[in-house]
Amino acid sequence: MEIIDNLMVFSSRKPPQFNTMKDNTIKTERLLLRPWKEEDLEPFARLNADPRVMEYFPSLKTREESDASVKIASNHIERCGWGFWAVSLIQTGEFIGFIGLDDVHFTAPFTPAVEIGWRLAFDYWGKGYATEGALASLKYGFEKLQLETIVSFATVQNMRSRAVMERIGMHHDPKDDFDHPKMPEGHPLRRHVLYRLNASEWQRRATHE
Repeated sequence: MEIIDNLMVFSSRKPPQFNTMKDNTIKTERLLLRPWKEEDLEPFARLNADPRVMEYFPSLKTREESDASVKIASNHIERCGWGFWAVSLIQTGEFIGFIGLDDVHFTAPFTPAVEIGWRLAFDYWGKGYATEGALASLKYGFEKLQLETIVSFATVQNMRSRAVMERIGMHHDPKDDFDHPKMPEGHPLRRHVLYRLNASEWQRRATHE
């Protein structure tokens, strides 16, 4: 999961527009990965202002910045049919964060590429939701989008996200580690680890399950 927020590229005072159709969704045992709704804005802003959630980000986000990132994610799903989906619990309907796929928005030795990422509210950590939603996103990426490779990355220190990457079958080669180009030289969060999974590895695993 990237430390720099790819969702927050432009700031805008215009309210996000939402796709109200019931398509572009993924359903797992406990989760619904879906297009964003207006009622997601407030809980997402709280999540982005929580120092525990944003520990490995350069800063907390203002409400305006949070809303702008939702607009970008929502527009991507509207345009492409996939992206960083809003996630809610099937049983209660509670919004818990986002999980999904996105293009990598910077230049690095491994780009162009599609990444898998997630960001969940603190109260929903430790319940397996990130792993569950990420596995569903990988399935969508490899089987629906026919991607050859999906990557994920995080700061070296972000062991929680790295553990999710390993649980979903991604692998890390230290030779792929990189300095994030959106972080200044010398910043303690600049160094990142890169994890990968390719389609043939996914298919082999799916065959054995």
